[in-house]
Amino acid sequence: MLRRDGVSLFEWTPHLVEALAPHPDIRIVLSTSWVRVLGFNKACKRLPQALRERVIGATWHSSMDEGEWQTLTRFNQVIRYVHHHRVERWLAVDDDALGWFKEYHGNLVHTHSEFGLALASTRKELQEKLAQLASPNGVSSEREE
Repeated sequence: MLRRDGVSLFEWTPHLVEALAPHPDIRIVLSTSWVRVLGFNKACKRLPQALRERVIGATWHSSMDEGEWQTLTRFNQVIRYVHHHRVERWLAVDDDALGWFKEYHGNLVHTHSEFGLALASTRKELQEKLAQLASPNGVSSEREE
């Protein structure tokens, strides 16, 4: 298993697989530095099959300016993807809440940097937000565009 700073690559995926199981139509866009480090295909191959088959893209692409990209907050990386691909209903699961606009807090499951999805309270929040996302009204921000 690939490790960095005592953290295993995608170590909380069993919890994500479990949370996504009731929602077969939900797709995944990777927003992780591992895509930049390993490349999209290699990062995807590190995911369990149940997640890999849901992945439709990543917020990072090798044609992007890496220097500029590294200056962006995770929120800015995600919101660029959301706007560029005109995604209307989405949810981010991340331990980095820096720079998230208040009106988008409903779109974020903010995980603990050390415990991730291992915390029952975080898994509960994820399950609730996934159910809301899958509902006819979906998860949307308070922002009007």
